[in-house]
Formats: sequence, C-alpha cells, structure tokens
Amino acid sequence: MRRSISSLLLVGVGVLCGACNSGVPEPASVELASMQLRLTLVRVATDPFLSRHNLRLRVEGPGGCTATEDLFPDTGHASRRNVYSTPDKLVYLVGQFDARVVDSQRCAITLSEFRHLQREVTFLGSFDEGPDGRWAFIPSSERPEKPFDKR
Repeated sequence: MRRSISSLLLVGVGVLCGACNSGVPEPASVELASMQLRLTLVRVATDPFLSRHNLRLRVEGPGGCTATEDLFPDTGHASRRNVYSTPDKLVYLVGQFDARVVDSQRCAITLSEFRHLQREVTFLGSFDEGPDGRWAFIPSSERPEKPFDKR
C-alpha cells in the first residue's frame, strides 16, 4: 500500500513537471535570403507554471553585422510576433503591444509606434507556438496571418 502511494505521488510530480516551463532558451529562426538577413527570436520562460516569457531578437545581416534587442516581455500568451517585409526592404516584427523595424542595410533594430508603420507590406510568417506547442517560425505558406486581438 505504502509503495503504491509513493508511486502515485511520483507519477503525479512527473506529470506536473512535464507541464512546467523549464526556463531553457527556445530559439526560433528564419532566413530572409533576398535581404541577406537572419532573424532569431529567443523565448525564455520566467515562470514555471504561467505562460510568461522574456523575448530577445537577434539580427544577422550582410557582411556579418549583428544587432540584438530585448522585446517587451510576454506576460500571458502574447509571444507571437508577425513578420512583414516592406517595399523599402525593411522588416517589421509586430507583436500585440509593440513593433520593431529591422533595417538590414544598417543592421539596426528600432522600436516604432504602430501608426508609423507602412500599410503596404507582405506577410512572411510568425514566430509562434506551432501545432506541437513548440516555439518556431511558421512561414506564411504553412499558416495564414493571424491578426492580434484589439484591446
């Protein structure tokens, strides 16, 4: 009897820990060959049970240039970032609450207000959780653009 209770407790702890966030960095990347650009968005859990994450964007551009910037943290199911290209060869990384402009020629990342973003853009895909629950870049060929909730 005592052994079966211990076994049940061990199984219960295992199931709970399987549902925990590990705090291990989860990188997801996309190569934008036409712009000679690689974007990597790293997500790190900040709470073992709640969906809260820190996000860091790393850009690698032409000639080996790099830029890194911390994004607004995800404080509850708001990690998704849609990626767009502009006719001017800029890349927009747009989240629920923030937007970043990546200039591949200057290898620069800047915070922008939504109202200053161009409207004529091409949706490339999203950094998001895939169907398997893993953090990944999901190209537009696999999933259409998902708009953000208006809050």
